[in-house]
Amino acid sequence: MTHDSADTDGATDETHTDTISEYEAQLNAVLEDIDETPADESDVSLELPTLGLNRRDFMKAGAAAGVMGSLAGCTSLAGSTNSGSENTPHSSSGDVPSHIVPPGEHDEYYGFWSGGHSGDIRIYGLPSMRELTRIPVFNPEQAKGYGFDKKTSDMLEEAGDYTWGDSHHPSLSETDGKYDGEYLYVNDKAHGRVARVNLTYFETDAITNVPNVQSVHGCCIQSPDTEYVFANSEFRTPLPNDGRDINNPDKYVSLFTALDPESMEVLWQVEVDGNLDILDTDKDGRWAIASAYNDEEGVEIEEMTKNDRDFVKAFDVPAIQKAVDAGNYKEVNGVPVVDGTKSSSLNKGDNPIVRYIPTPKSPHCVEVEPNGKYAMVAGKLSPTVSIIDIEKLGSASDPKDTIVGQPKLGLGPLHTTYDGRGHAYTSLFIDSQVVKWDIETAVNSPKKSEDAILGKIDVHYNPGHIQAIQAMSTEPTGDWLVVLNKLSKDRFLPVGPIYPDNDQLLYIGNDKDNETGGMELVSDHPVYPEPHDAIFASKDKISPAKTWDAADYEGEKEYVKESNSRVERIDDETVEVYTSVKRSEYGLRDFTVKQGDEVTLTATNVEGSQDIVHGIAIPEHNVHLALAPQDTRQATFTADKPGVYWVYCTYFCSALHLEMRSRMIVEPRE
Repeated sequence: MTHDSADTDGATDETHTDTISEYEAQLNAVLEDIDETPADESDVSLELPTLGLNRRDFMKAGAAAGVMGSLAGCTSLAGSTNSGSENTPHSSSGDVPSHIVPPGEHDEYYGFWSGGHSGDIRIYGLPSMRELTRIPVFNPEQAKGYGFDKKTSDMLEEAGDYTWGDSHHPSLSETDGKYDGEYLYVNDKAHGRVARVNLTYFETDAITNVPNVQSVHGCCIQSPDTEYVFANSEFRTPLPNDGRDINNPDKYVSLFTALDPESMEVLWQVEVDGNLDILDTDKDGRWAIASAYNDEEGVEIEEMTKNDRDFVKAFDVPAIQKAVDAGNYKEVNGVPVVDGTKSSSLNKGDNPIVRYIPTPKSPHCVEVEPNGKYAMVAGKLSPTVSIIDIEKLGSASDPKDTIVGQPKLGLGPLHTTYDGRGHAYTSLFIDSQVVKWDIETAVNSPKKSEDAILGKIDVHYNPGHIQAIQAMSTEPTGDWLVVLNKLSKDRFLPVGPIYPDNDQLLYIGNDKDNETGGMELVSDHPVYPEPHDAIFASKDKISPAKTWDAADYEGEKEYVKESNSRVERIDDETVEVYTSVKRSEYGLRDFTVKQGDEVTLTATNVEGSQDIVHGIAIPEHNVHLALAPQDTRQATFTADKPGVYWVYCTYFCSALHLEMRSRMIVEPRE
């Protein structure tokens, strides 16, 4: 079979050109209504035949089209040379501490990455950026037996029994505004779920399927003492979504949800106008502030972007709780739903439960700086970041007066983080840069001024979330910052059409009067797509257990010793099997059941030494348990076919690992 390669290449180029042109037209139609964008920067153009384009225009289209990315990140807008080229994997500056952690030594910080479509939480050490482990959350995972033992399989089934999830925004529990090392909470962007990870055992211990919503996008705890876990539903749907109002978008709603951090039960929800996005809270336990878009309440892109303003929502949490306690709500699917729309009677007068703050179109993300004075709202389609004075939220007669600064930073600002020295760092998605700026200078300068900018650094490419260490708490360390780039393009060995993402490590501990403001790119790290966000804590904040404490599951599961390994027949078709597990042997060398029996297998790893993990696998019956020292796990299955089924260990645990066996004998039922 032959083909004309010239004709094929020509068709491909034509397709690329058509795709880019279509995107250019769509983006320009949106940008032309944003008055913060200067006229000479508002038009996107790509001259593909001659490549006559500037870096800003190329990245504007390349962000969506994904073509010819090697041209991006070569020079900054100020003409500076990239401080971390492909041939320079780490900084050579003498005043930047080494990010290399020698063999046998430990990192200074834990990093908790949301795994995106993998549905997990990924644990890294910083500054080495070594991946330590992964915690499965929304998706079954074989290596740790997650979704295969009875507890976790039941948890996933009760939380919707979906086949996949998309973990997005991890949030660490706090006490007095400081990370306390107890829990991590994370949302499922694909579904309306919020999960909790126990940081003693680095294991998911609860998942809530939030009623009345299809997708949870924003997720955070209420600082300073984790009184609530908040979740923003992104997609507007009828309430209830039971077939009524399906063709009447005016009846669709988006919901702000509060959960109890201990029980993980939904406490109440607040209905608002528009689509909710990402949120953060103040440091005093009163305000939860959410970015939002589509206040037009459209269902198609042209409808959702026709206005030049959207409204950030600031939720007065104690006032909402007071309304719930007073019975000022309607109950939908068992949940109190409070009316927080603009027309609600609860938003009349001087003390509305939800403040609607006008911002440039389609703002993306809210981050509160460490002392709790300001909340930053990124412009996304505007080159500005809006600074909200949190103290004014309760006193300003006009919500727009709560915005006390609006620096112009660059194209595509998405997320902001902090060093604790009065500086903010914002990712510029379209410019493929991180910009460092001074917060108080921005407040004291005219809106749309660039006076607050201290420096910019190129990153590779199209950064989304950025996080500095402990910046979401009241104790930022001000040394390292991680940039989660959406694209890597030419940074690594090619691996086919789906490339790795690129997480880059910056050192931000030096404040310098240079083009980058002292920021230095230290290293690149390819990551499996698509980690979305991350949060970091000092190793002193986290105290993981080395082995399980049997007292933590006493009364829930039996601790099975070798001496009480046994088989108990409960009735004619129900059998309970109990076995201990240690190096080279199971407490039961074999056990016998009958065809059709429902078998519950309970197993305990009786080892006392850390890091000696054992497995129990019966593949024909989908049994796959991972047992850490002193842990007990259960699995329930039906022995539906007679025969001999070997039970074996899936973790290489000793020199006699291959000989570590048991037999399940399934007798034919007469």
